[in-house]
Amino acid sequence: MRVLIVGGGSGGHVTPALAVAREILKKKPRAKVEFWTDRKYYANVVKITTLGGEGDLNMKVRWIFAGKFHRYSGWKLKDYFKLINITVKDLIIGNILGFLGFLIGLLESLVLMAPKKRRPDVIFLKGGYVGLPVGLVAGWFKIPFVIHESDATPGLANRILMRKAKTVGMGVKFEATFKDEDGAEKSIPGREKWEWVGVPVSDEFSKVSAAKEVRLKAGFSFDLEKPLVVVTGGSQGSERLNKAMAEILPEMMKFASVGLVVGRKHYEKMVDLKKYEVWENAKLKSNFRMWEFNSNMSELLGAADVVVSRAGATTIAELAALKKAVILVPFADLPGAHQVKNAERLESAGAAKVVNDEEMTKKPEVLLEAVRELVRRPKEREKLAENLNKETKTGAAERLAEIVIEAGE
Repeated sequence: MRVLIVGGGSGGHVTPALAVAREILKKKPRAKVEFWTDRKYYANVVKITTLGGEGDLNMKVRWIFAGKFHRYSGWKLKDYFKLINITVKDLIIGNILGFLGFLIGLLESLVLMAPKKRRPDVIFLKGGYVGLPVGLVAGWFKIPFVIHESDATPGLANRILMRKAKTVGMGVKFEATFKDEDGAEKSIPGREKWEWVGVPVSDEFSKVSAAKEVRLKAGFSFDLEKPLVVVTGGSQGSERLNKAMAEILPEMMKFASVGLVVGRKHYEKMVDLKKYEVWENAKLKSNFRMWEFNSNMSELLGAADVVVSRAGATTIAELAALKKAVILVPFADLPGAHQVKNAERLESAGAAKVVNDEEMTKKPEVLLEAVRELVRRPKEREKLAENLNKETKTGAAERLAEIVIEAGE
């Protein structure tokens, strides 16, 4: 069996796709699995998957062209012109380049899949713009494909492809309608193909015992007597979250150890915070560490007593598997406001605390107080962690592997 897996654009699309790839190869060891991603994530995927790198898989990886369209939730045309830097750089130039990337990706997918002997038997598309040209070409060639949508509101690429998908795996149960960027109610196609499977996560994200949490905390040189707060903006980092932390970090360090992952593209702007990271004789003397990127996120998050994070579906699923108390700061400007909906759903279920992004940006002390309150209430942390774990469906990678194999046979 020949299986093509496509994921890219963000770590939230890559890591779940790789989890499904592993499960497929467990069930079908002789299957020929190929992974397509975008140029930005190509090196990481190669490193993670190939036996020559740090990975446990040996499959062909290819980067393909793709184009991202820049849209902002709830914005009308006049709103874009209020921010000249976004209009010129992201909206106009970005969308022109995005459209060209999409057209090249469409042509590239067409060329790669045109010869029958090179066509996959089935394709797994992990959402996002990288999969759109591949899915359209798959539809033309009548190659069966399976989609996975992590968020409470399907993204644009998935909404386009749902009609021709064999199955749509849902990370969470979403409604048959959604509100577009103008607030208009629209229906989602292909409801009869939906199956709630949860969000795939890697095996290393699993419930952490109290003893293991202590070992992990010691491994990062943090004080075992202090609660640990880990703050992360996801695979690409968050400028707003970083700026808020720069304001409140000295005060937060008075009652907790702090681990901050700022993201590679934001590191240079945040490097001044390194002055709070004090080492002496190879031992951490302060209670703060900062990384641009941490390759052992499962261990860092596993060591945490409280996690502050954006509200991407994959990150939420990983934290649920680790059984952690979480403060979510959803990024409200994303198309469809899917992070806001993810956070609202969990807050209403008593599974997470939520801090408003705009309010935090104006007044970072709001985040500080939310963290302080949760640090001081261990029973509430335990309850939040328990509820978050219950809200997340397990076994998603295995079930999606079964669906993909069935579709290809």
